[in-house]
Amino acid sequence: MAPTPASLKWRVLIGCFLSYLFDAVDIIILTIAMPAITASLQITQAQAGLLVTATLLGIGLSSVVMGRLADTLGRRTALLLSLASFGVLTMAIAGATDWRQILVLRFLSGLGLGGVWSTAAAHVNETWPAHQRGRATAFVLSSFSVGASVAAAASAWLLPAHGWRVLFFACGAAVAIAIAYVWLRVPESEVWLAQRRMRVSTTASAAGAPAGASLAELFDPALRRITVLGTATSALALAAYWGATTWLPTFLVKERGLDVATMAGFVAVLNLGMFLGYNAFGLLADRIGKQRAIIVSLLGTGLTLPLYAMTTGHGALLLLGPVFAFFMAFAGLVGAYFAELFPTRLRATGAGFCFNVGRGISAFAPLTLGSVAGVLGFANSIALCGALFLLAAAVVALLPRDAAGAGSRPRSAAGAPADASLDS
Repeated sequence: MAPTPASLKWRVLIGCFLSYLFDAVDIIILTIAMPAITASLQITQAQAGLLVTATLLGIGLSSVVMGRLADTLGRRTALLLSLASFGVLTMAIAGATDWRQILVLRFLSGLGLGGVWSTAAAHVNETWPAHQRGRATAFVLSSFSVGASVAAAASAWLLPAHGWRVLFFACGAAVAIAIAYVWLRVPESEVWLAQRRMRVSTTASAAGAPAGASLAELFDPALRRITVLGTATSALALAAYWGATTWLPTFLVKERGLDVATMAGFVAVLNLGMFLGYNAFGLLADRIGKQRAIIVSLLGTGLTLPLYAMTTGHGALLLLGPVFAFFMAFAGLVGAYFAELFPTRLRATGAGFCFNVGRGISAFAPLTLGSVAGVLGFANSIALCGALFLLAAAVVALLPRDAAGAGSRPRSAAGAPADASLDS
């Protein structure tokens, strides 16, 4: 018996949740293992920062590579390619003998790591009905905080006894869990399939018609403002996010005196707050609109992060960590928000461009903050990131409201609007 649309949407939700969870694991293990890698390979703080920068540059470039693949080959195919590439490359880091080898491998793995976000956001957007899309996308992207907690737990278990090489190999191999589920259970997007059939029909009747998404179309007059402001939002918010979180474990160890195991526990608790925030803001977004919920998220983070960075007591740090992380839900909201602002055939390309090019622009934040920390200290440097979150909130206010009215658009069999072109 063929699966029902209701069961299909849950399969997509679970598959995308698992995919982004392991995406997070393989991103976050680098920041947690950074003190161990620095000591093992005897590299400088600036060189360590370059490892994160290389990862983010690869992720930024992925918006061009994987976003195009998702819009031309399909959401499911692009998701599987992303998972396989970063899983294998993360395992390969275990054999690195020099920090430059890690640099190259992290850049290449970034191409796959960035592809998961845009593909998952587009797939969920096209599978879930409009009135549930905010919470569904937020739930999928909340898996990043779950993955970060898994990375912290795996690090606490493997790092002290087995070292960072075993950690990278084990986490890369574990991606096979997500690959198996997506391969066996997740269908292709019905909206994408319908769009492809329409393109084929159009091409057959009009020779020379374009068959796929073009990056140039993102800068057509109708979409240029969305693309520029969306990318600026991501660049500001993610520069603040990666600047602060890359060095958070080092800050807790060097300036707050935690040992590695205790630090990993603090990071896990912090990410629990982030998981709750993602889902709470997903519900809020479906109630007040995604744009407003994103603004609240960015304002809350911008105000609470400096407070956390200036706190010295271990007990207060443990309590305030999940509070400031609760507000860092914007990444779980912009997926559905950006995706709604682009038409179907540009959805993964457009949303992926805004988020991942912004992430690429933010790639130098870890390196910059590491250098600033050499002068101001990590606490003051992390606190300064709060200003970037506030500036990002101001940019979001210049973007259009949600493409809500979306509920009145024609729906596919799966319950999602047939298109998400700008109509508001």
